[in-house]
Amino acid sequence: MAGFSFMNTPIRLIVGLGNPGREYEDTRHNAGFWWVDMLAREQAAGFKADAKFHGLAVRLNLHGHEVHLLKPQTFMNVSGRAVGALAQFYKIEPAEILVVHDELDLPPGSAKLKLGGGHGGHNGLKDIIAHLGSRDFWRLRVGIGHPGDKAAVSQFVLNAPRKEEQALIEDALQCAQTVLPLVVEGKLEAAMLKLHSSREAKTKL
Repeated sequence: MAGFSFMNTPIRLIVGLGNPGREYEDTRHNAGFWWVDMLAREQAAGFKADAKFHGLAVRLNLHGHEVHLLKPQTFMNVSGRAVGALAQFYKIEPAEILVVHDELDLPPGSAKLKLGGGHGGHNGLKDIIAHLGSRDFWRLRVGIGHPGDKAAVSQFVLNAPRKEEQALIEDALQCAQTVLPLVVEGKLEAAMLKLHSSREAKTKL
């Protein structure tokens, strides 16, 4: 798109990734759900089932910007169906989308913003890339750590974090909420700088 700057584009859709159902609520793979739930609670907003978007959705006014929140209810590996449907309906470009997801390559207590890149084996991201036909969407990567063995990953992400890990993850989720005004205003570079520097300072304490 002519004149379209990835770094200065307001975010219009925030997607939290996870698996639906009570049995998955507290599992590491649902870190994306946790963050958008936190955001909705702070805005006193409730998600509603929307069949055409294959998920739970709510529209908010955040810092003067209209933003859609989405929790796909399709199970993780077909998350793209929900994201693609909502993005197409509201004519939202990939660069206007922030996907919040669990990240094995970051330790608990870490949260990082990133634009584009591959899926790193994350099935939710893989399906979103396929449905959008683009990798150029924003990601908020919520660190959950790695079990150390590739064969143990599936079981690891579908189990709850240990108590001390949970506290670190919740702290990172809360910290990531503080950059939200910058994110929805399209000041993504400033948001990245603020989030990453604050997390680095925390880890040095």
